[in-house]
Amino acid sequence: MKVFGITGWKNSGKTHLMERLVAEFKSRNLSVSTIKNAHHGFDVDQPGKDSFRHRQAGAQEVLIASEKRWVLMHENTDELQPSLTDLIKKMSKVDLVLVEGFKQEKHPKIEVVRKVRDQNLIAENDPTILAVATDVEISIEKTCINLNDTIGIANFIGNYLEL
Repeated sequence: MKVFGITGWKNSGKTHLMERLVAEFKSRNLSVSTIKNAHHGFDVDQPGKDSFRHRQAGAQEVLIASEKRWVLMHENTDELQPSLTDLIKKMSKVDLVLVEGFKQEKHPKIEVVRKVRDQNLIAENDPTILAVATDVEISIEKTCINLNDTIGIANFIGNYLEL
């Protein structure tokens, strides 16, 4: 599977770009999956539901299935957060895995930078960031692509990964 990341600081527009890229690559008849890094505790379950009650009772894993989808929840009780490589191994084979976040991992990435920002560019010190998708003029020795040019960003990723 080919892997490419979208990274940037909080509220930079990563998720919006991910949505557009998934749709664009799907329109090119590629199978696409995504991985999102959450920096906080999160729950896809709802209090009171049977699956929530199973987890509350101490189940290490809970799998919920229907005719539309299935989800496996695994509790990281005494474990570290799994690496990106370990998470990708758990996924079904697809043409492209788009990764949101995971700044510290060593996969190829594009950094998203919007006008309203007061953080330094991550790309300045990270050789895994190959380009910057932005809506502002930036002086950097990396490829800069207009943040609103979904096709241009998809072409950059597609060319790099030889999709």
